[in-house]
Amino acid sequence: MTEPEPFVDGAGDAGAQDDAGARDGAGVPNDAGVLDTPAVTSFDSQAGRDLLSGEGLTAAQSDADEQDVFFAVQGLTTLVSQVDDLEVVLTQIAELAASAAPGADGAGVTLMQAGSATPKVVAWAVTDPIVREIDRLQYDICHEGPCLTAMQSRRSQVSGSLGSDERWRRFGGRVARLQVHSALALPLIVLGDVVGALNIYARTRDAFTAHSVRLAERFAQSAAVSVGNIQLLHAAHTRATQLQTALSSRALIDQAIGIVRSRTGGSEREAFDRLRQTSQAENVKLSVVAERIVDEAVRRAHARHSRPDGGG
Repeated sequence: MTEPEPFVDGAGDAGAQDDAGARDGAGVPNDAGVLDTPAVTSFDSQAGRDLLSGEGLTAAQSDADEQDVFFAVQGLTTLVSQVDDLEVVLTQIAELAASAAPGADGAGVTLMQAGSATPKVVAWAVTDPIVREIDRLQYDICHEGPCLTAMQSRRSQVSGSLGSDERWRRFGGRVARLQVHSALALPLIVLGDVVGALNIYARTRDAFTAHSVRLAERFAQSAAVSVGNIQLLHAAHTRATQLQTALSSRALIDQAIGIVRSRTGGSEREAFDRLRQTSQAENVKLSVVAERIVDEAVRRAHARHSRPDGGG
């Protein structure tokens, strides 16, 4: 898979473009030892709020944040082998996302139905019950919010005061009453397709700066690849399980057909029709009827063999 393009800021300054630190988005310390974080242009922020307020990281603080992102990305590599439990894997990704975004109090990861024209959530996992409540408001009640917008627009969404954010009036007001005021949602895009989103929340206002967004977007690039692979592997695992179940059901039905034929002397087709009619009359699956017949035959056989005369 092609490595995602590195984030390029929109400053257009030739000197910044030549500097290695600016190229990788790490920021450059000024004379006071404080980082001048490159401008971020890959997101939509709340109108009337200055995303860069509160910037003033020292080089040491920035290095620590960079280390958090590095270890979070490294953590993604251990998750693919656990696809049998999708919720556990998604929860671990959410925990890594929270550790990668400075200012975060909680996070969630959402999966979108593949090929859906509009965002249709098929699964999500969170790091904290309050995040679950927020996402429930977004997906099930308000049908609006930063995650849905991020998946629709394919751009990160930042809010520093959800209660006054005009983009999601119903959602924002309810979330603010939960004492959560900042949100950062990042779409997960693989090979041009949106597979889901990361949702990161904070209780304080204006918690996510340009520095936070840049680091979270770097993590999201790697997380998107992991989520895409996990979706594929989980789908393959599910299909394999369904196939095994179907094969087991077929074997049971064949056994039941043989038992019915031995009792009635009828043909294979007649025996199958008997099973089907019972299934329809009782409104249960054909495999359930077959399993019942086989179990009954086994019990009878055990009963015969347990008699002193051997069943004769």
